[in-house]
Amino acid sequence: NGAVLEYATIVKLTRTLAIIPITLALAFVRMRREEKENRGEGKTVSLKSVFPMFILYFVAASVITTVITSFCSGTALAAANEVFGLLKQLSKFFIVMAMAAIGMNTDVVKLVKTGAKPITLGFVCWIAITIVSLTLQRVLGLW
Repeated sequence: NGAVLEYATIVKLTRTLAIIPITLALAFVRMRREEKENRGEGKTVSLKSVFPMFILYFVAASVITTVITSFCSGTALAAANEVFGLLKQLSKFFIVMAMAAIGMNTDVVKLVKTGAKPITLGFVCWIAITIVSLTLQRVLGLW
């Protein structure tokens, strides 16, 4: 269904774009905290050293994709869509590889030894995200 796909895309993009201000705010908090910790040592902490640069790369890629697809037409647009399609497939592959690497690097014994709090927090977050997602889908009439 085309409408469902459009709503899903909007929800996903909104969630993804929310990462940018949240990351920036957390970087400022971390920078201030590290400045306080290093105040007596004379070390300075820059925003660049605490801000994850992949966020800027993500924004740049989004802008480039939007600009190219907005101004291209005909054969150029078809070529751009083909390139972007390939890049999209590569990005999915790399996401799967990254998730697999994270999973393979997880030390379950160490996780269990840290106690129930982190596991409970993860479970509660998972439940909360599921409830919010399903509620929004229901409210938007997606199912």
